[in-house]
Amino acid sequence: MTNILISGASIAGTSTAYWLRRHGFTVTVVERAPAIREGGYKVDIRGAALQVIERMGLMDAVRARSTDMRIGTHYDAKGRPVATMDADLFGGRMGGDVEIMRGDLNELLYDLTRDEVEYIFDDTITGIADDGTVTFERSEPRRFDLVVGADGAHSVTRRLAFGEESEFARHLGHYISICSVPNTLGLDREEAVHAAPGRTANVYSTRQDTGAKALFMWSSEPLAYDHRDQGAQKELLVRAMAGAGWEVPALLDAVRDAEDFYFDSIAQIHMDRWSKGRVVLVGDAAYCASPASGQGTSLAIVGAYALAGELATGGGTDGYERELRDFVAANQALAEPNLKGMVVPSRLALWFQLKMIKLIPHLPGRDRMVEKVAGPIHRAANAISLKNYME
Repeated sequence: MTNILISGASIAGTSTAYWLRRHGFTVTVVERAPAIREGGYKVDIRGAALQVIERMGLMDAVRARSTDMRIGTHYDAKGRPVATMDADLFGGRMGGDVEIMRGDLNELLYDLTRDEVEYIFDDTITGIADDGTVTFERSEPRRFDLVVGADGAHSVTRRLAFGEESEFARHLGHYISICSVPNTLGLDREEAVHAAPGRTANVYSTRQDTGAKALFMWSSEPLAYDHRDQGAQKELLVRAMAGAGWEVPALLDAVRDAEDFYFDSIAQIHMDRWSKGRVVLVGDAAYCASPASGQGTSLAIVGAYALAGELATGGGTDGYERELRDFVAANQALAEPNLKGMVVPSRLALWFQLKMIKLIPHLPGRDRMVEKVAGPIHRAANAISLKNYME
């Protein structure tokens, strides 16, 4: 097995491409977008994923591009600040954890691989035959020894090889939407949050960004909508946030003009197997933990490392699954408890949450409170002992 195709050039795809090349494989990456995707939202790199980034020689570059967030402030419906907390505690970060914009991280990974990996943009897989022949929407068919699906939670590769998404997706009762908006609040490396029962609005601006990002989360049963119709998705968001106070009406007006609008259910992917025949899945395509886990990026980075290492050292796809299963389970388990703090279900629960945020800086047991907030994420992020596949 020497010639490998990766479907998807996001974090999982570019990370897998790097490690496969380090182990001597010939790698091609096909990506539906016309270029590496820029921008996006902020993501965390924690625990074992930091070790992988260090082994890639990217740690200094990643830290140089960190968001450098300082504080998070909660506002009531009338715009009055009601609670403030340190940004790392707000994001559940401990120790050496680093936050970076998704587009910045992917650019670093792409630059690390672009001279040794063949990238095919503006194209996608349409079929995978048993003998490894892959057909594309635009390119001529080609044969590969292995196809790696790194094309996200709505993976085309997974659908072609394993079946429909509905067989594997688990809706967590919430939706999320993110887009760029003008920084009318004058935010400087800070987050501004307004929470009401069942819905939350969050605006933030990072060190590198003169604008801002608006993030909305709300509880909902599964919605029926066209995934290609952004206009309809924006209307769903507007209806979900209707009547909210603070700056939400102005933010929704800005959303209508956003060109980088993202809308999706908060869901996980659960599969009994991540490989079948000549196809193996990595990252969100195999084990999406959802944005609520805070660990999707780290799972992609660690998964890419383990997959390439096991393929190179004889463990194969079975070894990859043995190495990752417990780690994936620990990180997927974070999502539902985290959601309870992200989208608070009742006024009483919201009142209690804000009281605790106010008290934390003044409590003698502050470290214990930090551990209660960030400890579960930290333990899950380190719930794997990485092999050294390069020895």
